[in-house]
Amino acid sequence: MRILKWLAGAIGVALLAVVVLVIGARFGDGPIAIIPGGPLESGERVTSAEPDWTFARDIMEMEFQLVEPPRSRTTWLQVHDKKLYIVSGYMNSTLGQIWKQWPAQALQDGRAVIRIDGKRYERQLVRILDDRPLLEAIAAEVNRKYGAGLSADMAESGDTWFFALEPRLQTQ
Repeated sequence: MRILKWLAGAIGVALLAVVVLVIGARFGDGPIAIIPGGPLESGERVTSAEPDWTFARDIMEMEFQLVEPPRSRTTWLQVHDKKLYIVSGYMNSTLGQIWKQWPAQALQDGRAVIRIDGKRYERQLVRILDDRPLLEAIAAEVNRKYGAGLSADMAESGDTWFFALEPRLQTQ
């Protein structure tokens, strides 16, 4: 009986620690691994001309935040033809619809901030729906980099959403 009480107490403490971490991360500067964080505030803000994103080709993850709502997350990134892209999978699954709310939010207001190597860039997310050669190229890059099994067909079925991270107009 004593072991059960100790075990219940240990589980309770662990759950409390997870809750504190998840809530606390919302007030932090960026995500903590897979736990969403607060707005991306630190780091140099890059306002120069559109970068050649090939420098990020082999960077595995970046921090990404929609302006509204101001929550950040860690995501994979893809570079193709000197441009930056992100994808969101599992969009037709129950888990994806619960876990991944940012793609639908990005359709409403695609303004975003990304942080790569400590530098922040303002972007505009634009969903790619009907450019099969581009979708195939992005899927191939995801497969090369992460060993995933993406295809352009997954974009057309809605299982995976593909986004271009375009320059944001200064008035936005």
